[in-house]
Amino acid sequence: MSTIIPFTPSRQAAFTFQPVLDGTTYNATVTWNLFGQRYYLDLYALDGTLVVSRALVGSPIGYDVSLVSGYFNSTLVYRQPSSQFETNP
Repeated sequence: MSTIIPFTPSRQAAFTFQPVLDGTTYNATVTWNLFGQRYYLDLYALDGTLVVSRALVGSPIGYDVSLVSGYFNSTLVYRQPSSQFETNP
């Protein structure tokens, strides 16, 4: 079952949420990078350890580009058309 997290982008303040990936809760922060002119996703363990940092890549409806591929069996997808994150355990 997918979990949907609505994303409200802001270039002034970080967007945060807590996805559950492979049964563990993480802290996710999405920030605007002025130099790169795009959003970046930073995923942290609850103890503050950085797990992964990736440019935010949007997935079209019907096709998944997992932002955590290679790190987790779960998926974390950003749907740009609907401005939401989806996690699948």
